[in-house]
Amino acid sequence: MRIMSTGDFHGDKNLVKKLADKAEKEEVDLVLICGDLTHQDKDHKGLIGPFLEKHKKVLFVGGNHDSTATLEVLKQKYGYQAKHINGYGLKYDDIGIFGCGGANIGWEALEEEEIFATLEEGHKGVSYLDKKIMVTHVHPTGIVAEKFTKFFPGSSGVRKAIEKIQPDFAFCCHVHEAEGLEEQVGKTKVVNVGKRGFIFDL
Repeated sequence: MRIMSTGDFHGDKNLVKKLADKAEKEEVDLVLICGDLTHQDKDHKGLIGPFLEKHKKVLFVGGNHDSTATLEVLKQKYGYQAKHINGYGLKYDDIGIFGCGGANIGWEALEEEEIFATLEEGHKGVSYLDKKIMVTHVHPTGIVAEKFTKFFPGSSGVRKAIEKIQPDFAFCCHVHEAEGLEEQVGKTKVVNVGKRGFIFDL
């Protein structure tokens, strides 16, 4: 399976169109979006549709710029075409994918235990699978990405989930300056996928 993981669109519809074109050109099977689709919750239109027009499967979580209300609208609009995986796990081929949206900052900030519990709940549905991908917006504590910003703390809840579940990959965004940074936490490769579209085969 060829996967593209991306995020931090912040309402940039031209960027989304370019990423959809890239997904088509690179023959991507699945697109994982790591949150901050909107910019301060403004105008959610055109931020998922371009991928669907290219016949790509989409899984997404929200970020600290995406309200619960906006995410509910997206869920209702796209239904099975683009699935919101906050607290859920889904199987694609032999790969289990689960996630938690939001962050530990912002107007709908999550507590660290809530982040951990949401990831743990999502993992339950795919725990029997050998290959796993964890999708979040915020990065875990204790990685180099934390050094790129004084404003966006890492999440101890995400870190705890990585250490307990040990997924093969953990994708995040949030710290724009750390885009493309890959780190290892135990057996898990943590990637700040940023907005350019991180593509890999699994």
